[in-house]
Order: sequence, then C-alpha cells, then structure tokens
Amino acid sequence: MVTMQRSALRKRVAVTGASGLIGSALVHSLRADGHDVLRLVRRPARTADEVEWDPKRLYVDAAGLVGVDAVVHLAGAGVGERRWNEAYKKEIRDSRVLSTTAVAQALASLADPPEALVCGTALGFYGDTGTRAVDESAPAGTGFLPSVCVEWEAAAAPAEEAGIRVTYARTGLVVARQGGAWGRLFPVFRAGLGGRMGDGRQYWSHISLHDEVAALRHLVDTPSLSGPVNLTAPEPVTNREVTAAMGRVLRRPTLFTVPAPALKVVLGDFAQDVLGSQRVLPGRLLETGFDFAFPTIDDSIRAALH
Repeated sequence: MVTMQRSALRKRVAVTGASGLIGSALVHSLRADGHDVLRLVRRPARTADEVEWDPKRLYVDAAGLVGVDAVVHLAGAGVGERRWNEAYKKEIRDSRVLSTTAVAQALASLADPPEALVCGTALGFYGDTGTRAVDESAPAGTGFLPSVCVEWEAAAAPAEEAGIRVTYARTGLVVARQGGAWGRLFPVFRAGLGGRMGDGRQYWSHISLHDEVAALRHLVDTPSLSGPVNLTAPEPVTNREVTAAMGRVLRRPTLFTVPAPALKVVLGDFAQDVLGSQRVLPGRLLETGFDFAFPTIDDSIRAALH
C-alpha cells in the first residue's frame, strides 16, 4: 500500500464539516502527522481548537482564524440523507452556498489571510455524462445538482479576490462503511440483498476514504493547484460492476435489482442522480503526481472493511 503523502512543515489548518465522514478522517490524519487543527462548530467555542460559526447567518468568528495556513471547507447537508422534496433541495443548496460565502468572506476580511482554501464540492457539477469520460475541462451539466455546484463554487469568489489560492475538490462517491451513501450499501450487501440499481449501466465515479483524505491534503500542500480538481479514482466503473465487486469482496450473492420506478418512490428527485451516469477522471491529481493507494473498486471496498 502506498503511504499517505505528508507535508514536511507543520501547518495550522481549519476544517468545516469536521464531524462528518470525510472531515473527521481528515482531522485525525492531520493531527496524527503533528499538524494543528481548528474545527468550526455551530455553537460557542469551548476549547482552544474550536471556532464558532453560523453559516445560515453568514457568521464566522474570523478572529479565531488568525494565523491559519489553510482552510478545508467540507460542510453541507448530505445529498443522500433524506428523500428529496423542494424543502430539502433548498437545504442542500443553502447549506453549501451560504456556508461557502461565510467562510470566503471571513477569510477575505483577515489582514493576513491563509495561503489556501480547499472548498469541497462534487462531481455533480458535470451532470449526467453518459459513457463519455470527462475531466476538469468539461463544462457544467444541467439540472439541480450542477446548478448547486456552480453557485457553490462561485460563492468562494471573495477568497479568490483576496489573493487566496482556492481549489474546488469535486468529490466522487466515497467508499466507506462508516457513513455516506456507501455506508448504506454495505449492510444491504452483507445481508445478501444487494443488487444493481436500474439497468446498472450508469457509471459511478468513486474514491476510497483513504485516498479522499490524502487528496485533500495534496490540495493543501500543492501550490500549483487552484480551480477545479476531481477527487475520484482513475478507473470509474458502472453500477453493474460495483454490484459484482461488492459480491466478490463480501462473498455474497447479488441477485436483487432495484427497478428505476422503485428508486423514484423512495428517493424522490434524487433518483435521477442515482440512475444518472458520471464517468469522471482525476486529470489534475494525476498530472501533479498524486498516488492512489486504492485505485480500483475492489481495492476501495477492501480498504473500507479495515
């Protein structure tokens, strides 16, 4: 296994979404390597490593961010947490756009702003790409998630205008058993009830949790990287191939199929994205020498079990 890349210099890094799946893993990784980490919390700060913020009010205690070298912004309502209706779609949009605006404005207000802002966004930017492979040069797609992603990234403009290097970490489906969309799949497949969704031909661009954290740190530590960067493994696979891999690794049958109409009943408008196809490649990660520890879907699933 390739070891996680490490910065030679101790850094002070602030993280939003620090209690989430990716954020908690990132905080653990940074602290394990001796970096100082500040967590943004939605209540008064209780310890020296906390900074208060309230994204709905566009408030960040900017004084708490003085002296940070980088900010990794990962906050946002989970797209797969609840059935989509108009109210939840508004929450998905506002939780991303307002929080990014709050962070960017706070950083821009500092007399000595940090070197870097890594703004976590999503592959949803590209919409449904079908079987066509795309990289960071592709334009935004159409539909709800692409429109959210465009607003989300645009909200970081105050930080860019203040001279901060901003990268947009467009993340794929994170393979982890602790949470997220994949965390819901593991119990189903372990029970022998897993199967393809719809016709199974749609591409799922995935990344292991280990590589997601390593890639975020790569964005913090690589001065040449700004703008969009796809955080996804180099070998996108179809839902049918994901299903087969889950069966192989977990040694369970994968006989069931969830038909498209059933997904629409359970997921609401989100079903369109589950059934949509995103074949996205990590062009800029590979160009800047990033090494994937778990490049294949089988590797990523095995890593999630340990």
